[in-house]
Amino acid sequence: MTSAGRFAPSPSGELHVGNLRTAVLAWLFAKSSGRDFLLRVEDLDRARSGAEAEQLRDLQAVGVSWDAAVVRQTERTELYDDAIARLTAEGRTYECFCTRREIQEAPTAPHAPQGAYPGTCRRLSDAEREIRRASRPASIRLRSDVKEWTVEDQLHGKYVGVVDDLVLRRNDGVTAYNLAVVVDDAAQGIDQVVRGDDLLPSTPRQAYLATLLGLQVPEYAHVPLVVNHDDVRLAKRDGAVTLGDLAAVGITADKVRGLILESLGLPAGPLLDAVPEFDPGQLPKEPWVWKTPRGLESST
Repeated sequence: MTSAGRFAPSPSGELHVGNLRTAVLAWLFAKSSGRDFLLRVEDLDRARSGAEAEQLRDLQAVGVSWDAAVVRQTERTELYDDAIARLTAEGRTYECFCTRREIQEAPTAPHAPQGAYPGTCRRLSDAEREIRRASRPASIRLRSDVKEWTVEDQLHGKYVGVVDDLVLRRNDGVTAYNLAVVVDDAAQGIDQVVRGDDLLPSTPRQAYLATLLGLQVPEYAHVPLVVNHDDVRLAKRDGAVTLGDLAAVGITADKVRGLILESLGLPAGPLLDAVPEFDPGQLPKEPWVWKTPRGLESST
């Protein structure tokens, strides 16, 4: 199977400049290392009608292309079910009946992050589980045998993160993100994962889970986010931050691509022309502060 990088948006709405910059970076990482580039729509959670088409359109508008048909998570549930069945057969799963609030309010181990699962349902007897099944549906959790895991990140070096008994399938029957992303990356031959550095803390859980499933752990590169003037991750509430909104004030997709490339220390122009100039070691380490350009000409 050909090695590949990827971009995996959730179809909840239009992509903003921060999303597009991460997609451009993922594409540059893949192409500069001789990999294919794939696109996966992570639509297990609620999706807005028409959002996927908008996202694909905007990615193409800034020059991001992909080398195979788009994959959607809702078409892959059999793969996720098989992975959970394997872990269950090995005694690595258990039912959990805790609510989000109960988890937040439960005491945690020293140095564990807020919200880390304290293992409440791990110790239930068969009789106790039977009683709880009558009152609420269960999620399926991993029975982890480690407390932390180390990953190697191309930009951050060695990163040690907490591993708890993460959810594999939610109590509404939907596969949890941490399992789906691991199974999908392996199934698609993705051995390079480039994404925002806000996702770095969840990466040790995913790498550990991949190891349990006997899957290849990808190379990771967690890139700085785009933030607003308050140093908060960019969001659609920050004004003209989508291609549609920017086009309305005369800023073309080509101009946006040029601004993204400039923020990476690369010359404006087609993405393919930036590949020979791209050096991960020279990438800015700080977030890019987005300021919606004013008075820019629509021409490039």
